[in-house]
Amino acid sequence: MNRLTTIDLNKLTPHSVGLDRLFDEMFRFADGQNTNTGFPPYNIRKQENKFQIEMALAGVEQEDLDIETSNGVLTITHNPTEHEEVGELIHRGVAVRKFKRSFTLADDVVVNGARMKNGMLYVELERIVPEEKQPKKIAIAYQE
Repeated sequence: MNRLTTIDLNKLTPHSVGLDRLFDEMFRFADGQNTNTGFPPYNIRKQENKFQIEMALAGVEQEDLDIETSNGVLTITHNPTEHEEVGELIHRGVAVRKFKRSFTLADDVVVNGARMKNGMLYVELERIVPEEKQPKKIAIAYQE
C-alpha cells in the first residue's frame, strides 16, 4: 500500500478547483515507483523558467532513441538494434538494454529540443506562462 492512498482528498478539494489531473498524476507516480529500476541515471536542472534533463547514456546510439510528448508526459525510449561488434567481448560493464523513462510535464512546460554529446542526452524544456495566467490586478467597482 502506498502512502498516497492514506491522504483524505476531501480535505483538499474544497480549496482547489480543476486539480483532478494533478492528483491523478501523483497517484500514478506513486504506483510507478514500485517498478522503477533507476536506469538510466539522470539529472534535472532548473534556471529561471528553463529546465534541462541530463541522462547518462553511455554506449547508446542516437538512432536507437525515441523522444515524444503526449498528454503532458515526456517519454524517452531506447530500443537497441543489433550492431556488429568487432572482436570478442571479454567483459560487459556498459549496459545495452531497453528502457522507457517518462516525465510528467506541467501544463505550461514545453519541450524545446534534445541533443546528445559525449554519452549524455540533454532535453531542453521551458515553462511558458501565458498572458491569462500571469498575475494581474482586479479592479474593485464602487457600487452605490
